[in-house]
Amino acid sequence: MHDLAPLARFGRLIATDLRDVTSDPEALDSAGFWAVVADFEGALTCARFGNVRTEPVPAPISGRWRGPAAEDWTSSLDRAGYTAGVRRIREHIAAGEVYQANLCRILSAPLPDPAAADVDALTALLARGNPAPYAGTIRLPRHGVDIATASPELYLRRDGAVVESGPIKGTGRTPEDLLEKDHAENVMIVDLVRNDLGRVCATGTVSVPALCEIEAHPGLVHLVSTVRGELGPKDGWQALLEATFPPGSVTGAPKSSALKIIDALETAPRGPYCGGIGWVDADRGTGELAVGIRTFWIDRTPPGGPVLRFGTGAGITWGSDPEREWDETELKASRLLAVASGAYVTGGRTAG
Repeated sequence: MHDLAPLARFGRLIATDLRDVTSDPEALDSAGFWAVVADFEGALTCARFGNVRTEPVPAPISGRWRGPAAEDWTSSLDRAGYTAGVRRIREHIAAGEVYQANLCRILSAPLPDPAAADVDALTALLARGNPAPYAGTIRLPRHGVDIATASPELYLRRDGAVVESGPIKGTGRTPEDLLEKDHAENVMIVDLVRNDLGRVCATGTVSVPALCEIEAHPGLVHLVSTVRGELGPKDGWQALLEATFPPGSVTGAPKSSALKIIDALETAPRGPYCGGIGWVDADRGTGELAVGIRTFWIDRTPPGGPVLRFGTGAGITWGSDPEREWDETELKASRLLAVASGAYVTGGRTAG
């Protein structure tokens, strides 16, 4: 699969003809159409493509994707480790060190047939089994990037000077499952995102057009808010990323304290999970980066052979119940893992 041509797909937008790859964020304000991956740990990959067009996401083709068996997934934190982490975060909250922190775990499974591991074929399956507003593929195997995302969350959208973020906080199977804790968590993160954007936006331009709106996604519902501002005349993507990364909804508040707790409690790097994934059109001054959640990526570095990885997590507050938070991570993962393993049934047939 190293011979697959580089490709980026975002909804109906598809980019081919790779021209350049850089880690310099200033390139995003130069010229051309760029696919962008910012790892949670800070590594940035920007890939400029020469051919950009619109076309439907292709229908799944039998045999194009062979995923792991459902029972082959392992977690960086098991149930006991995860619930212990939730209790530890509550201790940090009780000590006044943090108000909220995200605790995540990385799921991994060996690929049974790496030669049948085209992430764009997985994107085609996800488009049927788990439609998402920021679905896409970034396939740059020679640069260590093989991503299929079904992200529901907007990290940054830019149209000229106007920038917007759509933080998600609060998850349930139905609207009735959403608790007061979920609303409080969302408001807390909205304040954080407002402060982040305020560092780079013109004074007085940051607003919250929508707060705690219920949004339905396959198998669950989220609370989603919108934060908007206007960039100063000298600021571009580099300043925007420096002010807002990593996304507040997947770190916590205050962000600096939450990041220290995450580093202490999580046992595996997040990689593209919880980072930024999307596109930038430097010629038009537009772009759209999703938060890298509901995201699969192929890691080709393990000595035992390539593995498929997927991250899941939950926001922990003083009101968190450890078992309920574990269950939330399971809820977020279950449908997507079934799709990736070819076990998700839709319309009476297996999607795989």
